[in-house]
Amino acid sequence: MTISEKKLYPRTGDKQTIYLKSVINDSNIIVGEYTMYNDFVNDPIQFEKNNVLYHYPINHDRLVIGKFCSIACGTRFLFNSANHSKSSLSTYPFPLFFEEWDLKRSDVTDAWDNKGDIIIGNDVWIGYEAVIMAGVTIGDGAIIGTRAVVTKDIPPYTIVGGVPAKPIRKRFSDEIISALLERQWWDWSIEKIAQNIGAIKAGCIERLK
Repeated sequence: MTISEKKLYPRTGDKQTIYLKSVINDSNIIVGEYTMYNDFVNDPIQFEKNNVLYHYPINHDRLVIGKFCSIACGTRFLFNSANHSKSSLSTYPFPLFFEEWDLKRSDVTDAWDNKGDIIIGNDVWIGYEAVIMAGVTIGDGAIIGTRAVVTKDIPPYTIVGGVPAKPIRKRFSDEIISALLERQWWDWSIEKIAQNIGAIKAGCIERLK
């Protein structure tokens, strides 16, 4: 058992920050080791209820979050059931009210457009009150700005912001990004990560062992 599985609160006396994996019960939400969530408005333990929205079991869509991510207060993940079908002549969700309109219960998912799962890579920082929409994939090492609304895929190690979110700049050169994606330090053993924390903090890829 790893440290993050043993502990709910990473910091003594801080009840606003949790290791997110420790509070997930939904089998369609997968969170990696050491990913943390901070909430100074609501109880962070209520993440599934307050932050993962329109995630209805009937749709079977998934939220996948990698390791060592930092998720700020108020981040929202909006799933497919929040959508209304745009291929219909009306945006009204008739299939949702199947009893009222004598429709098949099995056709409920026709009420919305399905864009797919939400996939968050490793070492991703998601800023305060950002919104991640259904079908989006965010690459490793990306940074999502405060109150950004992410409607499209984000490449690895890219900083984005705005509504809708657009690239601001890459965090590193293409060479360093390629090297980081090749090394995948987040998959190293705890011991190896601990040995390399100095180099990671210093932003010195040449010192990674």
